[in-house]
Amino acid sequence: MTVNNQVQLITYPDSLGGNLKALNQVLIEHFSELFKGGVHILPPFPSSGDRGFAPLTYLEIEPSFGGWDDIRAIGERFDVMVDIMVNHISRQSDYFQDFLKRGRKSEFADLFLTLDKLWDDGEPVQEDIAKMFLRRPVPYSAFTIEETNEVEKVWTTFGKTDPSEQIDLDIKSSLFKQLITEFFMNFKKQNIKMVRLDAVGYVIKKLGTSCFFVEPDIYEFLDWIMELADSLEITLLPEVHAHYSTQYKLAEHGCWIYDFILPYRVLDTLINKSSEELCHYLRTRPHKQFTMLDCHDGIPVKPDMDDLIDTADARELVNLCLERGSNLSLIVSDEHKADDGFDVHQIRCSYYSVLNGDDDAYLAARAIQFFTPGIPQVYYVGLLAGENDLESVKASGEGREINRHNYSMEEIIQSLDKEAVKRLMKLIRFRNEYDAFNGKFTVQYSPKHEVRLAWDKEELFCSLFIDLQTNKSVIEYRNEVGNIVEYLI
Repeated sequence: MTVNNQVQLITYPDSLGGNLKALNQVLIEHFSELFKGGVHILPPFPSSGDRGFAPLTYLEIEPSFGGWDDIRAIGERFDVMVDIMVNHISRQSDYFQDFLKRGRKSEFADLFLTLDKLWDDGEPVQEDIAKMFLRRPVPYSAFTIEETNEVEKVWTTFGKTDPSEQIDLDIKSSLFKQLITEFFMNFKKQNIKMVRLDAVGYVIKKLGTSCFFVEPDIYEFLDWIMELADSLEITLLPEVHAHYSTQYKLAEHGCWIYDFILPYRVLDTLINKSSEELCHYLRTRPHKQFTMLDCHDGIPVKPDMDDLIDTADARELVNLCLERGSNLSLIVSDEHKADDGFDVHQIRCSYYSVLNGDDDAYLAARAIQFFTPGIPQVYYVGLLAGENDLESVKASGEGREINRHNYSMEEIIQSLDKEAVKRLMKLIRFRNEYDAFNGKFTVQYSPKHEVRLAWDKEELFCSLFIDLQTNKSVIEYRNEVGNIVEYLI
């Protein structure tokens, strides 16, 4: 399937109005011409944790959000993307609950990665674990089987509880392939056009490695699932937070990739008033990417920016973000921290707040994103120029809630009156409608306190100029009658 080179929205199913019907209403009434690139609906499935990322199944929609008919209704006007957590499924799923009851007698037993599949005696070896890129202190959980009272240790990459709510799947199992095929066939039936492979970097578990993006094994898995998706005319977007060279390998393999470098690069450019690193990056990056500034997690730092930033400079930027209300996600494994101990995984914040609520700086950031080659995604909080939701962080104890505010219909209407939102919507329309963005991209020479980017296609031409000292942004473009028009963003 061909992806539309236009702007996409990212949203939770309940974040714009409370449910999927409300989301469709909001899209039609306020943003019908804005998100021609599609809508990425973060997991709308029944889930037992991690705000949708511990799914019980992909065959149903969480009833409090609505049903598949609501997804199909949105899909009538917008290409819909959903996630599939190829690495894990919920502890509360029927599959794992049957295993908890019957143990190795369960028909689903082989679906899960019991530790004896890695260590002969089923006992984890600390020397092996020390090499792994961990997301929790230990990568497994212990469960007592109801019928036998035996204790089974099962791989669990993610999860803040013990035992974890997110149970890893064994991709070598034939049951796994049957299950994923069933889920994808249902996606096709429900008119899903794109699927994000969440946490795909963790699917290979191999002793002696980091158990993250293990080569060449990962490519064998990707080839299989890409072939499945292609047969159903579904576009895949692998989600991998890793060293940039890993992303580039994915691009060479023919995959769409996420530009997880751009959010930090843009922030650094606007705060430190220098475009040198940004311009160098824009000249060398692959073009087949989805771009973003903000998302439901945070601004990527490690490992995405490894070897691209000086950690002393990064600490200064991080400290400024903290002063502006951000909080941090940190690297767990000592082996994967920087030599000087720098351990920031992500900066969690509203992108509008981290730019100090400066409308001009925020619009400059979006202009850079929209001029960068790729499919631009705008997170719903960013769309509404939302600020850090510190109350939700305090109430939930979850740092990521800082950028996950749920908007009522009244709050949406109020946000549409903000000047930053009006200006952003106008910029999105320009990005969607001006055909030069399907042509040739150029990073023009500029002094370090400026950004100059351009696109041209046949008779069409547009250029972006940003003065980093003032954050003022101007687009010049050739209109339909051949005149050069200046557009102050």
